[in-house]
Amino acid sequence: MYQAIGVIELKSIAKGIEATDAALKSAGISLISARPACPGKYEIILTGTISNVTSAVDHVKERYDDKIVDVSIMGRIDPQVVTALFGTEPAEKKGSLGIIETYSAASIIKAADIAVKTARVSIFELRTSRGMGGKGVCLITGEVGDVSAAVDAGVKHAVDQGVFYNSSVIAAPHELLWEQI
Repeated sequence: MYQAIGVIELKSIAKGIEATDAALKSAGISLISARPACPGKYEIILTGTISNVTSAVDHVKERYDDKIVDVSIMGRIDPQVVTALFGTEPAEKKGSLGIIETYSAASIIKAADIAVKTARVSIFELRTSRGMGGKGVCLITGEVGDVSAAVDAGVKHAVDQGVFYNSSVIAAPHELLWEQI
């Protein structure tokens, strides 16, 4: 089943924690993460039905509008993206490796969704903001042609949104590289 993702970025850690509580109390949503993000911001990522996520995000926007940096609601997110955000499924260390790097959490989630819907690839890892200067990064695996097509599609979205930073495709990563990423 496809779910929705809501991303809320606030410029106050204290109000971010408070806003997370308000979001959780306002609608039947699940919390993927709520944490300080670089540089000194607070990032909330929610999931659930599109109506519940929209309701929770709208509730936070009404109460904390002056503290919000960015908000994004994405519907019909591929289940693989939600699983990667929760970090609950170990990824296989094989095939080619594609990397997409963007300037924000919302943009990397959307780029990852587009990538997995474009070609037969798997998300190896999906990281948002923390410890990366506010950037997001998605690592995908699969056959080199599929990985290239998926990276190109994700990059196109990020470029169109003005949030693209960099990308790479490694056809056959060294086994020691797999151990480090």
